[in-house]
Amino acid sequence: MTSLFDLYKIGVGPSSSHTMGPMRAACHFAQELDRNGLLDRAARIQTDLYGSLALTGMGHATDRAILLGLAGNEPAAIDPAAIEFAVATIRSSRRIDVAGKRPIAFDEPSDLLFHRDQMFPPGAQTKHPNGLRFAAFSTEDAIIAQRIFFSIGGGFIVEDGEADQPSRELQVRLPFPFQSAAELLEAARAHSLSIDRVMLANECERLRAMEPNVSQESLERRVQAGIEQIWQAMQECAERGMAAEGILPGGLQVRRRARRLAERLRARDTSGQHADPLAPLDWVTVYAMAVNEENAAGGRVVTAPTNGAAGVVPAVGLYYQRFVAGANGEGMARFFLASAAIGVLYKENASISGAEVGCQGEVGVACSMAAAGLTAALGGNDGQIEHAAEIAMEHNLGMTCDPIGGLVQIPCIERNAMGAAKAVQAARLAMNEPEAHKVSLDQVIRTMYLTGLDMQSRYKETSLAGLALNVIEC
Repeated sequence: MTSLFDLYKIGVGPSSSHTMGPMRAACHFAQELDRNGLLDRAARIQTDLYGSLALTGMGHATDRAILLGLAGNEPAAIDPAAIEFAVATIRSSRRIDVAGKRPIAFDEPSDLLFHRDQMFPPGAQTKHPNGLRFAAFSTEDAIIAQRIFFSIGGGFIVEDGEADQPSRELQVRLPFPFQSAAELLEAARAHSLSIDRVMLANECERLRAMEPNVSQESLERRVQAGIEQIWQAMQECAERGMAAEGILPGGLQVRRRARRLAERLRARDTSGQHADPLAPLDWVTVYAMAVNEENAAGGRVVTAPTNGAAGVVPAVGLYYQRFVAGANGEGMARFFLASAAIGVLYKENASISGAEVGCQGEVGVACSMAAAGLTAALGGNDGQIEHAAEIAMEHNLGMTCDPIGGLVQIPCIERNAMGAAKAVQAARLAMNEPEAHKVSLDQVIRTMYLTGLDMQSRYKETSLAGLALNVIEC
């Protein structure tokens, strides 16, 4: 099963599927050339992009991600401040130090190709709209290595023909495996555990597989430390977003707004005009927009579960931390563990890729995760957690992904703010409704996936319809 630390990954913007995934795939291919002793024979590397990667890759910085990945960079390790110089150096020198070791000539117009009229790489078994193919050529222009990858959302990549799951070096027998919300609730009930404790036990077992002699208490501390690192990165991202100003890159001339909004709210609080009972929701808006403005600028973000939806979970987490009486570290741990359990269900039973199911798979899933997490942090029971997650997704069903200009800016930034507000309301609805609900989380997850499959591809991160088309026409 997918881990909490698979869903929440530290990386860079603007997109987990179009930036982080391709960078990881390119880095993997470069390192494989080195491991297999083929690097010295390679005279040229060609990358072909298909489907959504080809259609919106330029706006999502896929081109830059490929260059950086072939040079041996990973999203979690690269310094965002160093990206501009690194890309400029590759382009001006027209060469890439592949895997950080051997310089190879690089002619971008002929070595990085965008196939905007093809949905899938030729001959590929996997059918996902984020496909890319790498081929290394010898001095005689013969192919010496070729790989096809798919970036399946949230920074996850799979090689053609592989199962749609993150790769694992270790096969771990989890104490509480679950494949549905019903199984998750039953596992918790049967062992007198809450959802967050079920998830914690599974995360500890993953660590135990690598270090079998470590105590349970120590394993739990390590999981907690990992959660704290993720939470710290989210908070820092929000703070950077609320401090920065200016125009976001990409050509749309979208001005950052989070700083101005935050300054107005602080001024209102200082003047004593804080009697508005909905003022905390104004801050939720600011937090979400701040994170996604940072993401749009290519800054350091955490997938939650994707970059395009990275603002929802931290905004709701900050709402809990700053506006809920009695909020503490234990509540934040419950928040992340419960939200991750819900994220696992979407990742393994549906999709978190906007190119596959539309934005319902990104902001919709993030909203569902955040609603469940907030309910857990507030002390809600397992039934209320499941209910909150269901409510949140039910009211995101059918949401398209139609970024203007292929940029993660309009409607993405505001959409995160709306998703965060919905998550808060979903949690409140679930906790104030003691009766059983009619629609289960499993049913709504299945509905979301089928809706995504029925959705025309023009509305799934291709920028060929919706706002992406009509705003330009106007």
